[in-house]
Amino acid sequence: MGFGQFLAAPELKLTIVTYRDIFQNSALEVSRFDEKYEELSAIIKLDPNDISKLVIKDGETVTVKSGAEKVVVKAQISGYEEKHEGVAYMVNSPWSNALISDNTHGTGVPSFKNFEVVVQSAKGEKVTGIKEIF
Repeated sequence: MGFGQFLAAPELKLTIVTYRDIFQNSALEVSRFDEKYEELSAIIKLDPNDISKLVIKDGETVTVKSGAEKVVVKAQISGYEEKHEGVAYMVNSPWSNALISDNTHGTGVPSFKNFEVVVQSAKGEKVTGIKEIF
C-alpha cells in the first residue's frame, strides 16, 4: 500500500454557467433516456489549467457537488481560446439542473447561469444515470 491512497483527490471550487447545445437538443428529441443524450449532456467543460489542478485527464469522470446535490459527469477540456479558470460550462440538462439550488432569492427563478460547485476526481466511477437523477 502506498501513502498516496490515503490522500483525498484535490477539490476545486468553480462557478458553473449553463448553456444550450443544438446537438444535445437534437438527441433530446430522440429520447431523454438515449445513450447519445447522456453522452452529450453529462459533461462539464473545464479550462485546461483547472483540469491540471484536479489531476485528471480529458474524458475522465468527476464528481460535481453543490448544496443541492451531487452528480458524476465526464470532464472535457473546453477548447475555448480564452482562458476561463474558475468557470466551468455545463449544457442545460438534468445533470446541471440537479445541482441548482431551489432558493430563488425572492425572484421565483433559479440561478441557472452562475452557481458554485465543488469538483473532484471520480476516477473509475460511472456517470450518474438519468434514472438516478429523477
